[in-house]
Amino acid sequence: MLTILNRIIVNVGMMNSYGLVKSCRLVNSASDTLMGGRYLNHQKGLPRLPVPPLRETCERYLSCLEPIVTVDELKHTKQLMKEFLKEGGDGEKLQRSLERKACTTDNWLADYGIQINYLDSRESLLIYNSGFVLPRMDFIDKQGQIRCAAKVIKAVLDFKTMIEDETLPVQYMRGEPLCMMQYFRALSSCRVPGRKTDSLVFHAKNSNGPRHITVAQNSQFFTVEVYHSDGTPITADQLCVQLQWICNSSLETNAEHVGILTTLRRDAWYKYYNKLVQDPSNKKSVSAIERSICVLCLDKAIPRTYEKYSGFEPLQVLHGGGSQWNSANRWFDKSLQFIVGEDGTCGFNMLHAIIDGTPYRKKPQMMESPVALLPMPQKLHFNITPDIKTAIEEAKQSIDKHAQDLDLRVLVFNHFGKKIPKAHQISPDAFIQMAIQLAYYRIHQQCCASYEAASMRLFKKGRLGVILSTSSASAAFVKSFDDPKKQNSDKRNLLENAIKVHTWNTNMDRDRHFLALKVQAIENSIPMPDIYTDTSLDKAFNFLLSTSQVSFKASCLACAVPEKLNVYDFCYSVTSDDFTFVVSAWKSCKENNVVRLIQTLEDTLLDMKMLLEETKLESDAKLS
Repeated sequence: MLTILNRIIVNVGMMNSYGLVKSCRLVNSASDTLMGGRYLNHQKGLPRLPVPPLRETCERYLSCLEPIVTVDELKHTKQLMKEFLKEGGDGEKLQRSLERKACTTDNWLADYGIQINYLDSRESLLIYNSGFVLPRMDFIDKQGQIRCAAKVIKAVLDFKTMIEDETLPVQYMRGEPLCMMQYFRALSSCRVPGRKTDSLVFHAKNSNGPRHITVAQNSQFFTVEVYHSDGTPITADQLCVQLQWICNSSLETNAEHVGILTTLRRDAWYKYYNKLVQDPSNKKSVSAIERSICVLCLDKAIPRTYEKYSGFEPLQVLHGGGSQWNSANRWFDKSLQFIVGEDGTCGFNMLHAIIDGTPYRKKPQMMESPVALLPMPQKLHFNITPDIKTAIEEAKQSIDKHAQDLDLRVLVFNHFGKKIPKAHQISPDAFIQMAIQLAYYRIHQQCCASYEAASMRLFKKGRLGVILSTSSASAAFVKSFDDPKKQNSDKRNLLENAIKVHTWNTNMDRDRHFLALKVQAIENSIPMPDIYTDTSLDKAFNFLLSTSQVSFKASCLACAVPEKLNVYDFCYSVTSDDFTFVVSAWKSCKENNVVRLIQTLEDTLLDMKMLLEETKLESDAKLS
C-alpha cells in the first residue's frame, strides 16, 4: 500500500528528522510495469502456491530446534520425527491431504494464514497493525494540517480510480508478475468483532461501492462525500472546505470517546459492539464508518520527546499517544487510517488481516472536478448507555497502559550500507539477519527462535510468508564470533554458511507448511501425531525476534508492535549507504531493553564489517 505514501510525498513531501531516502523490498525490489488491457488478466497466469517437500520441511524444523532446546529434548523430537516420516506414516498421509487441497484451491495457505494468525486472535488490534510514517511536514497550524489532509485523500481517490478502472500497473519481481488481489480489498474494508473469531467485510465489490470517507477530529466522527453526482472525485480545494467545516463543528471536548472501544481485546469489543449497535442511531453510525473508503484522522499535537533514538512519530501513528491525546481519534477496525497531525506528523495505520506493507509506486494523473455545490459533512451520533460508558473508561485505562509500556526506538546506522556486504558477495538482508541474531546473543547469551517476513506474491493470492531465521548454522556463527580461540577465517566461513542456509530458507514458507499439516489432521479427523504434542513445538514457534525488511524509495519509516510480551520487533530498511532500524519491545518485560539492543546492534554491524575486511586482506596476502 505504499503507492499512497509515495503519491502523498509527490504532493506534500518534505525531509523528515531522520533524513531518510530509501529503496524498496519486502517483495525483493518489485518494479512497476503498465501493461495494456485489464491487469487482472495477469492473475490468471500466476502459479498456485506449491506444497514444499515434506522431508525438507521437517529437516528445517529440526535445524531450527537445535539451538533452542536441550540435547535430550532434541533427541526425543528426532525420534518422534522419525516415526512421523516413516513410509506410509502420518506425515505422508497429511502431506497427500494437503497436496489434494492445493490442487483444488488457488492458495492453500491464504485463508489458513489469515484465520489462524489474525482473525482467531482475541488480542487487541493494537498488536496486529503496522504504521508507516511519512517525512515530517513543515506546517505547525490547523490550516497546514487541513491542506495536507486534503492532498492525502486526493491521493487515495486517485489510487481508488486506478483499482476500479483496472489500470493499476502490474508489479514484477525478477521478471515475474506479482499477485495484485489485495489492492482490491484495501479500501472500504473493515474487520468486525466476533465471539470466537472475527470476520472481514469488503464493501467495494463493484463500482457502486461507498462514495464517502470517515473523518475523525477531536474524537468525533464525520462522513464526507468525496464524489460529485457525475462520479468525478472532488478536488483538494473542495475537500479543504469540508475539513474546515468539520474542525469548526467539533470544538467541544466532552464528546464520548467511542472510537477507543476498537482498542479493546476482541472478545470484549464483541460484547460491547453488539450492545452499541442495538441502538438504531448507533448502528447507522457504525455502519457508515465500516462502509467508508478509509478513515482520515486529524490529530491534535502531542508534546514531543527528545530522547536518544526517539521514535515519536511512529508511536503516534501506531496508537495515538493515549486517551488524553489521539487514541480515541481512531477506528482500528478499518483497513486503512490516514493520520495527519497538527504538528506535522503524517502517516497511515494498516490492518494486517486485510493488507500487507507491500509497495506500489506508480504516479497517477490528477483529475480535477469543476467547482460545484457539495453536500455538507454529516456528524455521526452515538447514544451512550451506562454499560458503554463503563467500557469506554475500561478501554482508556487499557490504551494508556499500552502506550506507556511500548518502547520504540529508531536507529539510523550511517557507517555503511548494502554496498559493503555486496562487495563481499554477501546478501545484505542475510547479513543484517545474522547481525540481529548476534546482537541478541551478545546480550542474552543464548539463541532464540526468530523469523523474517517475506512476500509470497509470486503466487495466486500470495501475501506474507515466514522465513525461519534461526538455524544450527546461524547458531554456530553467533556462538563463535566472540570466541578468542576461533580464527577469523573460521568465523567468516561460519558466517557464509549461515547466510547460505538463510538464503535457501527464503524459497518457501516451511513454518506454515509444518503447521498446515497439523490443520489437515484436525480437518480430516486424523488422530494428532505425537510430533504436534511434543513440548518442543511451542519452543520452535515462540519467536522472540520478529523481523521485516520494508524499504522505500520514499522517505518514510515502517513500524510495528511486538505480538507478545518478550518479543523484539524489527522493521528495517536498506540503502547503498545506510541501514535504518525501527525496534520495539515492551518495557514490562524486564529481560528486554531496546536501547541496549540497538546500541549492541550498531557495534555488531561494525564488528562484522571488520571481520569481512580483515579476512579479505588475509586472503589477498596469501594470493600475493
